[in-house]
Amino acid sequence: MVLQVQEGLLTTSSPRVLVATAVPAERDAVARALTGDRISVIAVGVGPAAAAAATATALARTPYDLVVSAGIAGGFQPEAPVGSLVVADEITVADLGAETSDGFLPVTELGFGTVTHRPPAALVRALATATGARPGTVLTVSTVTGTAARAAELRARHPRALAEAMEGFGVAEAAVAHGVPVLELRAVSNPVGPRDRAAWRIGDALAALTEGFGKCAPVLESWNPYDQ
Repeated sequence: MVLQVQEGLLTTSSPRVLVATAVPAERDAVARALTGDRISVIAVGVGPAAAAAATATALARTPYDLVVSAGIAGGFQPEAPVGSLVVADEITVADLGAETSDGFLPVTELGFGTVTHRPPAALVRALATATGARPGTVLTVSTVTGTAARAAELRARHPRALAEAMEGFGVAEAAVAHGVPVLELRAVSNPVGPRDRAAWRIGDALAALTEGFGKCAPVLESWNPYDQ
C-alpha cells in the first residue's frame, strides 16, 4: 500500500503500476489477467531505445509507483525452459560497450554509464513465490542471439543469466530517471541459441504471461514501496 495524506488524514491506497511490453500481443496477454484500475499496460515498441522513450513519456504524463518490463523472452537452457517464468533480480544490458582485441568491455569499464539495475529484492522474492518464476539476471540485447557461440559467450560473461529480451534495460533507465522502482517479468518462448522457429512456443509463452500476471497482480497491488 502507498501512504497518502488527504485533508490532514493519513490514508492508504494501492500503488499505481505501469507495465511496459514491447508489442500489442504481449500487452493484451498481460491485460487479460488484470481486473482493477491500478495497473496500466502499454506497448512501448521493440528494443531498448524505443522502450526507454515510450516509458519515459508515460511517466512524465502520469505518476506511477512502480514500472514493470514484461513480455516473452529467450531462455538459457536448461535453467529457463520454454513456458517457464523468470523474474529479474538484475536487469543487465549485455552489449553496451566496446569490442576489443581482448574481448568485450562493458561501458562501465570504459569509465562511464551503468549496465545493471537491481529491482527491489523483497518484491522479487514475493513475485517468485506467487508465480513460481525463477529469479536471476535478465539480459537486454539489441541483437537477438542466433548462434550457439553467441549464447555461450553471453553465459560466460553473465553466468547468472536466465533469459534475454530487448526492452528491460531501456524501461529500467526511464524508470530510474524518474525515481521509480522497476521490475522485469518474462515468459520463455524459445531457447537462447540457434534460431529454430519451429521450436518457438509464442502462444504458450503468452498464456504463461497471462497466468503469471494473474498471480502477481495482487502482490503488485498490495506492495508498499516504503517497506523496502
